[in-house]
This record gives sequence, structure tokens and C-alpha cells, in this order.
Amino acid sequence: MADTREALVAAGATLFASRGYAATGTEDIVSSARVTRGALYHHFSDKADLFRAVMERSARDMAQRLIEQETARAEAHPEYDAWTTLRLGFQSFLDACADPSFQRIVLIEGPAVLGHSIWDSLVDQHGYVLLAEVLTKAMQEGSIDALAVQPLTRMLAALISEASLYIARAQDQARAREETGDALDRILAGLERRPA
Repeated sequence: MADTREALVAAGATLFASRGYAATGTEDIVSSARVTRGALYHHFSDKADLFRAVMERSARDMAQRLIEQETARAEAHPEYDAWTTLRLGFQSFLDACADPSFQRIVLIEGPAVLGHSIWDSLVDQHGYVLLAEVLTKAMQEGSIDALAVQPLTRMLAALISEASLYIARAQDQARAREETGDALDRILAGLERRPA
């Protein structure tokens, strides 16, 4: 049963990324997964339910890749403090937003198909706790001013969310990525602790 579900999610991910949600029929999905229509409805209530699973996996996989990438960078550069690591991590996330599959499934189709609250749910699962931990550490290290962590976490998550959507929807994505990265870093610089 797990193999069947995995085949459906993998087929859905490929088709939704290439064709979009509306242009992908359930017949296309079951044919690509080489399962029956009954198998689809055994594991998922409808196409939107399958899409939710595809979107959640895409977001989880991206989060895992970024965590591994940033952990490796931190190990390679022990001189980096938490704040430097976070700023570089934000830039890495913006780079990741250039991935066409992630863009289409998570940033564009996801909110259109499942509503905007789905993004908040994904950030809650994959981002808020880690972001709050790094911000707390940066404050403890004295890199940034001590502020209330929870509202700061929410505001920075909203900032990075809007930045990613801006890049995904831009006509010139390379330019949007560069300009957004510059603006984001400038905003983050405002949080740095200034010498007395």
C-alpha cells in the first residue's frame, strides 16, 4: 500500500509540475502511476487531496535540502555566527525558489488550489521553530538586538514568503531574485546590534 501511495504522489508531482493542477486529470495520474482509479481513491479523497500531499512533500524536501546545505556550510565555516548563517540561509531559500517544480507546486498552484492558509501551515511545519531557534541564538550571541522572538519570527517568515512569491511570479526571475536578495539583506541589516 505504501508503494501505491508513493507511486501516486510521484506521478502527481511530475504531472502537476509540468502541466499544472487544472490540466492534470485523475486518469493521467493513475496511468502514470500504473495503478487503478480505485487505488487513487483508496489513498486520497480526491485530486485536491493528492495535490496537498504532493505540495507537502515538495515543501518538506526543499526544507530538508536547505537544512542539509546550511548545516554543511556552517560546519565548513565555524567562524560564522548564527546571524550570518541565517542571512546566508535566507539567500539560499531565495535561490531555491528558482526551481520550476517548487515554484509551480508550492508557490503558485498551492495557494490557488488549496487556499493561502496552506502556505502558513507549511511554514508552521517547516520553518517557524527553526527560525525562532536561530534568532534566539543570534540574540544570545549579541549579533542582533534582543526583541520578542515570536513576532519577529512571524514577520521575517512573512517577508521571506512574499519575497519568494515575488520571484516566482516575475517576468524576469533572475533580476527579481537579485533585487529581492539585495532588499532582504538591507532589511535584515537593520536588526544588527550597533556598537554603543
